[in-house]
Parts: sequence; C-alpha cells; structure tokens
Amino acid sequence: DPEADPVAMQYVPQLKELDQAAEELIDPIGDDAHSPVKGIVHRYPDRVLLQPVQVCAVYCRYCFRREKVGQHGQILNDNELEAALDYIRGNENIWEVILTGGDPFVLSPRQLTGLLQKLCAIDHVKIIRFHTRVPVADPARITLKLAEILKQAQELGKAIYVVIHINHARELGDDVHAALNMLKHAGCVILSQSVLLRGVNDNVEALENLFRTLIQIGIKPYYLHHLDYAPGTSHFRVSIEAGQELMRALQGRISGICLPTYMLDIPGGYGKIPLTPCYIDDDGAGGYKVQNYKREVFSYPPKGVEQP
Repeated sequence: DPEADPVAMQYVPQLKELDQAAEELIDPIGDDAHSPVKGIVHRYPDRVLLQPVQVCAVYCRYCFRREKVGQHGQILNDNELEAALDYIRGNENIWEVILTGGDPFVLSPRQLTGLLQKLCAIDHVKIIRFHTRVPVADPARITLKLAEILKQAQELGKAIYVVIHINHARELGDDVHAALNMLKHAGCVILSQSVLLRGVNDNVEALENLFRTLIQIGIKPYYLHHLDYAPGTSHFRVSIEAGQELMRALQGRISGICLPTYMLDIPGGYGKIPLTPCYIDDDGAGGYKVQNYKREVFSYPPKGVEQP
C-alpha cells in the first residue's frame, strides 16, 4: 500500500501529484539562475554542482528536479562535458566539485573513470563529492570496480565524499550495508541527507531510528531537508514549525553526532539556510533566557555572575 509503506510512498506515483499548488515551481531551488554552462550550477564561490547525467536508478516522487530528470536518458555529450570541465578549470576559487544529476553512480565504470581522471588533474579542486541514491536504491551497482575507481581518485590526492539519500531505516537492508561497507573500505567518507516527508518520516520515532542506525554503521547524518516546492508534492509537505518541533524532540533523545542540520533551500536560487530551533532569547536586562530540550528556561549568565 503506497499510502502506508514508508518506502513505497517515496516511489509509487499517486493521483495526489496532479494537485499542484500555485507556489510550486518547475525549478524550485533556482538552479537555472546559477547555470553559466550546461551541466554546471555555481551558487557558492568555492563549490559547483556538476551534473553529467540526468538519469537516476529510481525516481523519487518529491524530487525537486522531478521536471528535469529522466527525460530521454539525457547525458552530457563529450563537447558539453568538456565545456563544463573548462569552466571548473578556469575558476581557481572552486575547491569542491559536487557530482549530482540525476545520479552520478549510474554512469558506467568507463565514463566515471574518465570523468574522475579529468577532475583529479585540476589542481585547485581538492574535494570531490557524490550525491547519490544508488547505494540505497540499487546497491548491486556498487561494485569492487566502482570502489577501485574511487580509491584511485584518492591516491591522486583528492578527498572523496559520498552523500547518500535515505529517508527511512527500512531502506537499510543487508545488501545496502554491504554496498556502504565497500565504499567505506575504499576510503570514502560517507554522509547522509534526508528529506522530511509527511507519512514517511515525520515523527520522532522514525527519525530517531534512522539517525541512530546510520551512526551505528559509521555514517554521519548531514542534512534533513525541508521539502522544496516542486510541482505536485503538497501531500508530502510538513510545516516548518512541525519540523522544528521534531528537531527539538530529537535534541533531547539522541546524541549530538546523530543530529543532522535541518535545512531550507530558499526558492529562486538564494541558497540554503538552517532552520535550527531557537533556544536563546535576550532577557532585556543584559543577559539571556536559555531553554533546554525539556523546555525548561534558565538565566544566562547565572544570577550573580557579571557579564564581561
């Protein structure tokens, strides 16, 4: 039942997707406004997104690029890819390249090897980061050959980060564990990012279980994304206030290393901001009122202690 199973809900199309709100956008996070060359999104000075392919192993129904991915199997041709790489070569402020799409792990070993060799030859690029759903959705694609390709890139002096997209602990089967272990043994640093989704993980128990399980297998929860305004996604949307209350609850239930940052991508291409709940307020008398995870309020500095 796609309306009851937290994994099926993410992938099975529903008639609710035909209901589109006025505020929903074809390009909800403003990629197009920051794309100087096809395949490049350059929103922040020191890093770029490189999108070599617009194909995924699976198609998430809430995807912020749902109007672009999966269209005719689109992949950058040789000239387009070289133009994108030339853009990176020509901007020495670019310290990190984030491979996304689509999903970069759907590329063949030959394609991925060629791309990484060219990126590794760019001296000012120090970090190569992959954003991928493949280890979770199609773990059989994570092979010893792929692991060796990533290891070779590190031997050429680049740090390799893999950020997996996962929203529920039920997605972490034995085959997923094996795929992730292969990436870890190749020397990759693995982080996770999740999306807060109504009916999937919008309760403290589901998020606690997911983040604890990830930490137990050596994966740091990195971002919990507030859902973007992609067309036909309103049935997945959770309010910011509800998301912040979940983060408050998690603050007192799980270790700090388990907690991701709750993030909003401002529509129109203006960047990400943290939606961290506020635990401190000015008390109007030169100090602060601070609140713990139990909502108990205290004075800071403690009474009788002068501020410097």
